[in-house]
Amino acid sequence: MDSALSLRIVFERGIALDDTAIEEHLNSSALVKKLTADYIEHPLFAVFRIMGISEIPHMERLPYTRRLLEYINSNIATKEGFAPLGGVNEIVPCYNAMLLQAYCRLGFHESAQAQAALGWIKHYQLFERNSTSAWQHEGVCKHGGCLRNTPCYIGIGKTVLALIDYHERVNDSKVEALLKQGVSYMLHHNMYLRLSSDMPISSHITDIMMPQNYALSLTDLVYIIGKKGLQNEHGTERIVQLLKEKQSEPDKWKIDYLYKYRGYVPFEGRRKTSEWISQLFSIWLEALVNGSETR
Repeated sequence: MDSALSLRIVFERGIALDDTAIEEHLNSSALVKKLTADYIEHPLFAVFRIMGISEIPHMERLPYTRRLLEYINSNIATKEGFAPLGGVNEIVPCYNAMLLQAYCRLGFHESAQAQAALGWIKHYQLFERNSTSAWQHEGVCKHGGCLRNTPCYIGIGKTVLALIDYHERVNDSKVEALLKQGVSYMLHHNMYLRLSSDMPISSHITDIMMPQNYALSLTDLVYIIGKKGLQNEHGTERIVQLLKEKQSEPDKWKIDYLYKYRGYVPFEGRRKTSEWISQLFSIWLEALVNGSETR
């Protein structure tokens, strides 16, 4: 097991490590070395690399991470939120939320950049159909109609992910209310299905991936279900059954899909059982995926 995963497991279980142990885990990790091996000043490289880095606790200690954050602060952050596609006019819900989540995980949830991204969500993000956002810029209309009559499901899912991580660190009543809205909307869709055809909402929503990327994945949905304690909620029956079917053996899963883009580093391949996914799914969902608890 890579020491970065060991560090994540310890973090998930709420166990504190001293500085020496943390440094030993980071310094001995082959994955950390891979994530910090190259650097390109490109907005989407920065987005996908920081998403991978933020999956590993305490990565904010590394000079590489600080360099990457400096680039994001200077080139992607705006006074309204994160905009890797080109300035305030191009802010879209998914990337804004993804970077907010990364900043939360890295301990920068109170930074001006993260607060701007959170402010965008509070003022403009939609969590239900046939609503109107006050956001007037064009980006949300060009990229799949993010905030039209039916708001982009990927944007909603990524926003819920970010708000979960923010709310774990800050008790904010507005965030709590938005989380309830977002989770309710997703449960109404059985977490991953279209209302009109009972088919998956997007092309990779039933795929297991690690780390997070632009697509809303089954990994993201399991994180939401586990962190919000939704395992016994109506609307999760189908996805729990899907998880059972995807097991390669009890409590074991494989990566389904390898996302490809500059800056993105897959944590594992598809051939072998995924240690990252098997460990984290088991922590997030405990025994429910094996059916040892009943609804």
